[in-house]
Amino acid sequence: MLFNSFPFFLVFLPLALLGYFLLSKYSLRLSIIFLLFASVAFYSYWDVSYLPLLALSVCCNFAVGRAISQRKEQGRARSAKAWLIAGLAFNLSLLVFFKYFDFLLSNIAAVTGAPIAAIGITLPIGISFFTFTQIAYLVDCHAGKVKDYQPESYGLFVTYFPHLIAGPILHHKEMMPQFVAAESHRFSRGRLVVGLAFFTIGLFKKVILADGVARYVSPVFDLHHQHLSMLEAWAGTLAYTFQLYFDFSAYCDMAYGLSYMFGIILPINFNSPYKAASIIDFWRRWHITLSNFLRDYLYIPLGGNRQGAFQRYRNLLLTMLLGGLWHGANWTFIVWGMLHGIYLIVNHALRHLLGGYSNLGIRVAGSVVTFLAVVLAWVFFRASSVTVAFDVLRAMTGSTLTLPMQAGVLGMNRIMELGSCLWWLGACAAIAFCLPNAYQMLGRGLLREREAGLNGSRGTFLLGAMLTLCMLLLAISETRGVSEFLYFNF
Repeated sequence: MLFNSFPFFLVFLPLALLGYFLLSKYSLRLSIIFLLFASVAFYSYWDVSYLPLLALSVCCNFAVGRAISQRKEQGRARSAKAWLIAGLAFNLSLLVFFKYFDFLLSNIAAVTGAPIAAIGITLPIGISFFTFTQIAYLVDCHAGKVKDYQPESYGLFVTYFPHLIAGPILHHKEMMPQFVAAESHRFSRGRLVVGLAFFTIGLFKKVILADGVARYVSPVFDLHHQHLSMLEAWAGTLAYTFQLYFDFSAYCDMAYGLSYMFGIILPINFNSPYKAASIIDFWRRWHITLSNFLRDYLYIPLGGNRQGAFQRYRNLLLTMLLGGLWHGANWTFIVWGMLHGIYLIVNHALRHLLGGYSNLGIRVAGSVVTFLAVVLAWVFFRASSVTVAFDVLRAMTGSTLTLPMQAGVLGMNRIMELGSCLWWLGACAAIAFCLPNAYQMLGRGLLREREAGLNGSRGTFLLGAMLTLCMLLLAISETRGVSEFLYFNF
């Protein structure tokens, strides 16, 4: 069930809100259980065959987390560590089997020449997100940071439908206290209006911007990558740069807005990353919860920057390589992660050389270089293979010649498409670089005050206006064919 579809907006969401707030009048625990079952139903709508896997993952991790916490309280450190290792092995085994096993088999076959065929395992949707969420939970149990929670709170923490499919990666200390807070279970029309405002902004980004510029991407990466002109290669790459940006930004805004309607605040996961003045700044703005996870549960345990520059750079590169691999079982993601690891090493080295010195010229140059570096790395992220990525990169440098026959057959259509693409790129760039994001527009720090002022007639008018706009955008989406969010593939 997609956020940008009529079944979700007209059926699932109203029923979920109605049941949650009606039950909360009688019992907070009943409302949590209801929202848990609603989230499970949301997940099952995709493919009910993977529901047993999700249930197994949630139940096993809850049991292991309790075992770790109990042994820590009893002073049985060795036993607690054994349970932690077992829990990590369980989670990583599921992830490796479903996400990487076919990739490993194909690479073994390529290296050894053995006739090993891929099994054809289908990736369960959301497995990367609910697995990383629970790995963090187990590590925090071992660190003594987790309180004893009811099983329904833990189940909702993992399966909560706004984040389950494509993030953000949640942390228990940010979410579980909200599930049992009485304030979260009181209906507020002002809160509904603010949440719907976030949802509407995200829906516009998805239906109009991301899906609008998407049609210029596939011809470059999937059809004509060997015979591109320099301008076509850059246009297609920039089209994907903005498609991914607005697609992921849309999901983050919509997820935040949906959760806000229920009185539950999700962490910010996307904060205008193309405005970053450095790669370090970019990773503080792009997929923020993944960046935090990689920092807290991989980079720091590896040693972080505590053992000198060489160890720091090694840890950065290793962290980003694994961050790239997290996105998918393909060498293109590994190369993408490696590039960002190298970018971060260079960024930290330059900061050390400059000694913190900065001026307007340095910041502007940093912004331009950062954006270009990100764009070049996106080529590998989007390409189906490293070979395709290098074909596109060669075209971007002007070293690929267009064959005369293909130029004759496709020339006029390409010119028309290219002109249209440039208009789209200009509009997307203006919005990404010049306009405030949803959190800035709605004033994240003033949301409570805003929602309090929207419980009257002004709130009613805005609610009606946004509902009308949502219906119009959903109608456009249905007419084109409702498209999935790109991060569903990761």
